[in-house]
Amino acid sequence: WAWPRVGPAVRLAAAAVNARPDLLPGFTLRWVFGSSEDRHGVCSEMAAPLAAVDLQLAHHPAAFLGPGCVYTAAPVARFTTHWRLPLVTAGAEAHGFDDKQEQFGLTTRAGPSHRKLGELGVQLHRRFNWTRRALLVYWDDKVDDRPYFFAAEGLYVQLPTLRNLTVMDVVFRGGGNFSFIIQEIKQKGRIVYVCCAPETLRELMLQAGREGLTRGDFAFFYIDIFGASLQGTHFPEPQRPWRRGDRHDASARQAFEAVTIITYKEPENPEYQPFLARLKEEALTHFNFSMKDGLVGHRAWS
Repeated sequence: WAWPRVGPAVRLAAAAVNARPDLLPGFTLRWVFGSSEDRHGVCSEMAAPLAAVDLQLAHHPAAFLGPGCVYTAAPVARFTTHWRLPLVTAGAEAHGFDDKQEQFGLTTRAGPSHRKLGELGVQLHRRFNWTRRALLVYWDDKVDDRPYFFAAEGLYVQLPTLRNLTVMDVVFRGGGNFSFIIQEIKQKGRIVYVCCAPETLRELMLQAGREGLTRGDFAFFYIDIFGASLQGTHFPEPQRPWRRGDRHDASARQAFEAVTIITYKEPENPEYQPFLARLKEEALTHFNFSMKDGLVGHRAWS
């Protein structure tokens, strides 16, 4: 899954470095690929460190790029630290990778980190003087890379740095425990951070609207790191996150007036769009892969 998204950027980067003899005088940069996925194309915490060891023994690399998934990046990063080699990844967003004293001392994240997300939450609370309670509501299957859990973790670790702020959490259960979630929000929340799939958020907000929680007494922040809920079928037309074309659209739209979506912003520097065009061309030419617009499609190299 990842290589058609990462590979084009790696090829462009290697070509750019090798075109500059002043960068690595007397050396030529080359790359060797090793997969961190299992036979189903899923990040594997078993396959990743084995691939890293094979690469180290066979090629003696000067650095490692990736992997990105939390549970694959962690063991590989421990190995590369032991080998005293740098590891650069666009993933590994979890708060634990901030430990630079020992096991992740040589790991560099070129993409977002959930610590930064937590720090944003701290700034919001300071700016609006929210000093009493915050509630984290997130989905956690515990069978994948747990993206919602780790996103919530950044807030869970950083928000308590605010004196006297009580931070609590509640987890969505399989099949939907929305009535229970709503009661928890009523009892424990005023500022509510939600980390889940867009469909789950919509159902939650419909329930919140029915229970009168969307009239201004509660503030809902939806953590949508790469803006998946906002991406329409025809770029750049945005998706309206409440719209599903069903009889609940009107109620959902009204409920979503209580929601602020937190997402990363695409770069606006003049170099970005030309680079993006080159990246798409590289992906199509050398990987037979059509790269989509939006942060989700570009996450691997960001």
